Amino acid sequence: MELGNISQPVYGPGPEAPGSSTPGLVGMVHGFLRLVQPNALPIALCYLSFFLFQLLLYELGFLVCMAIGLLFIILVPLVGCCFCCCRC
Repeated sequence: MELGNISQPVYGPGPEAPGSSTPGLVGMVHGFLRLVQPNALPIALCYLSFFLFQLLLYELGFLVCMAIGLLFIILVPLVGCCFCCCRC
């Protein structure tokens, strides 16, 4: 059983699209994920504050998407209620 170099693993090019009947949808999802999170995970664990800053930069795309989603979850019902009740 050959384990290779455990301290420095070699990774492949990334996940491949599964052979399915919806290659357009799979391509669109992978394109969105590459747009939201283009950077690799920071491995440098020198200082905790530096690591947290790098981790926030790594997750920035997901944080922006989450903020936009929460904004829509709060604003859409509020605006709908105002249009329904006030009939401006």
